[in-house]
Amino acid sequence: MPSKAASPGDPDEIAGPLTRAATFLLVRIDSGAEGVVADFLPDLPGLRRSVGFRSLTGGLSCLVGIGSAAWDRIYGGPRPAELHELPVFKGDRHASVTTEADLLFHIRADRMDLCFELETLIMARLAGAVTVVDEVQGFRYFDARDVLGFVDGTENPTGRAAREAVYVDDDGAFDGGSYVVVQKYLHDMTAWNALSTEEQELVIGRRKLSDVELPDAEKPADSHIALNVVTDDEGNELDIVRDNMPFGRPAYGEFGTYFIGYAKSPVVIERMLENMFVGSPPGNHDRILDFSTPHTGALFYVPTADFLEDPPEEAPAAKEEEPAPAEEEPERVAEPDDSLGIGGLRETAEPSAGVSWFRG
Repeated sequence: MPSKAASPGDPDEIAGPLTRAATFLLVRIDSGAEGVVADFLPDLPGLRRSVGFRSLTGGLSCLVGIGSAAWDRIYGGPRPAELHELPVFKGDRHASVTTEADLLFHIRADRMDLCFELETLIMARLAGAVTVVDEVQGFRYFDARDVLGFVDGTENPTGRAAREAVYVDDDGAFDGGSYVVVQKYLHDMTAWNALSTEEQELVIGRRKLSDVELPDAEKPADSHIALNVVTDDEGNELDIVRDNMPFGRPAYGEFGTYFIGYAKSPVVIERMLENMFVGSPPGNHDRILDFSTPHTGALFYVPTADFLEDPPEEAPAAKEEEPAPAEEEPERVAEPDDSLGIGGLRETAEPSAGVSWFRG
């Protein structure tokens, strides 16, 4: 988990080095289980440290993202300023996908056994409290390539630029956290492999072998690279940090990319999504979508480790509703009151949702 006290290079930092293995776990909080989750989250940083100590060179980290509706169910009170449910972006031919997920666990390490062990302990603690929405094990593929054969994440910022791109720095109690969007994409490899290498390069906007970006004169306006460059009003490019991973089951014909992108503001990713699915200008959609289909997607806020270990007091999920004394308004004692307490929060809360997007 990111922490204001973390030093550069700390494996818990979002902007730290990429790893060779990862597990992406999406879950929904079961009705009535908010208290179990609220009790567990402060223990997660310590649990990660316990597993990580078994391999000091394994680079184990675990980032937890909390969805918009889940935030209110767990914490209540103040919330991250830009935490919300992403809209669906629908163009003439393609539309983004939303997933009902409350929590994201992004577990990563240089060895899959560390990811496996930590996920096992997490699920043991949350048994009976959450429902699994999706689980993907990712791996680093040769020289950081995706299963389409192209290097992924070339434009990731590094060092100070990476920290400036991902960490919230103007939201008071939520400084040091980050926003994250995840999307699971499956590729039509038969259609993709039917293209020549030159045709594939025009879809992506890079040379396949050398990873060199195509010159502007050769790069199509609907290429993936062209549509995922987002700038501010002054023309400065806005960065995110990607930690994408290939995944798949060749025996089942399943080949995919799990996109995960961190940013200090979800607005950056929203603009990329609109460019991809709606087009820039409208109708000029990202050609990668002709070969890659979104299957999941969600938006979360990632608190700091300090926040997780010392959350706000009087979290709604942790409070027990006290029944009204029998002598006060006895005629109403037997009537349900859904406007107060956990029950009312459960009924008014909607699962968080996001949108799907592939890579930049």
